[in-house]
Amino acid sequence: MFKRIVKILPAVCLAAGTAWAADSPFIGEWKLNPSKTRMPDQMKVESKGGAKYAFDFGGGAETIVVDGSDQSGGYGGTLLSVKPEAADTWIVERKKDGRLLLKATWKLSKDGRTLTDYFRQFGASGALYSVDFVYRRSGGGSGFAADWWSIKETMNSPFPFQVKAFQGDGLSFITDLEKKTQDVKFDGKDYPFEGLAVYRGSSSSAQRVNERTLVITDKTNGKVTDTETIGLSADLTTLTITTHVPGSDRPSVMVFERS
Repeated sequence: MFKRIVKILPAVCLAAGTAWAADSPFIGEWKLNPSKTRMPDQMKVESKGGAKYAFDFGGGAETIVVDGSDQSGGYGGTLLSVKPEAADTWIVERKKDGRLLLKATWKLSKDGRTLTDYFRQFGASGALYSVDFVYRRSGGGSGFAADWWSIKETMNSPFPFQVKAFQGDGLSFITDLEKKTQDVKFDGKDYPFEGLAVYRGSSSSAQRVNERTLVITDKTNGKVTDTETIGLSADLTTLTITTHVPGSDRPSVMVFERS
C-alpha cells in the first residue's frame, strides 16, 4: 500500500552513534491517527484487448486475464486475480505461497466517473487492515480502464507501528500488520526489508537530518520507489511520516501518536 530523493547530507549528519540509537526518541510503539492521516493513491488499468488488462498499482504493470484465476503478474512472487462479478463490480485478490494477502471489491459508479475500492489486507498474524478508497477517473479509457486518482480515503482499522534499536547504531521500523521490518543504519548503505509480504529486492537507506528528523529512501531492485521524511513533534509524542513517490506531487501523510 505505501507508493512514494534527497541529496547526500554532510558527513556530520551521518554520525549517529550507538548512544544516539539506544536513546533515540523515535523508539517506541505508535498508533495511527486516522483523522490526521491522508494517503492519496493512484492506480492504472489499461485494456489490452478482450479480457486482458494491465494493472499498475505503483510497482509496474502486471498483465493478466480478468477471469478470476490466479495468475503471475511478475510482481514480488505473488499471484494476482481479478474476477468480473458484475458489469460494475470486480473482485481483486493477491496471494503469495497460498496465503491471501489482500482482497478488494471495486464498484464502478453508474456514470463511470468514480470507482470505490473496499480494500482489505490480511496480516500474517490474522490482523485485518481496512481502507475504503474513492477514486476519480483521469485520462481516457472506459469501464474499469482508466488512470484512477483517489479523492477520499477512509481508514477503518488500527495500524500499529513500532520503532526499535537495530544493531546498536541503527533503527528498525516494524509494521505489525505484516510483521514487515525496515532496518536502517545511518551510513548511506542499503539494507534489505524483512517479512512475509516483502517484495524481492526491496531495501532502504537512511540519513539523519537532526535529532527529530530522518529521511529514508526506499528502493526495489536498485530503483527508487519513494522517499520518506520521518519527523517528531517537539514534545516527542507525535510522529509524522511524509512519503513522496517519484513523478507524483501528492505525498501521503501518516500521523501517529505515541502509545
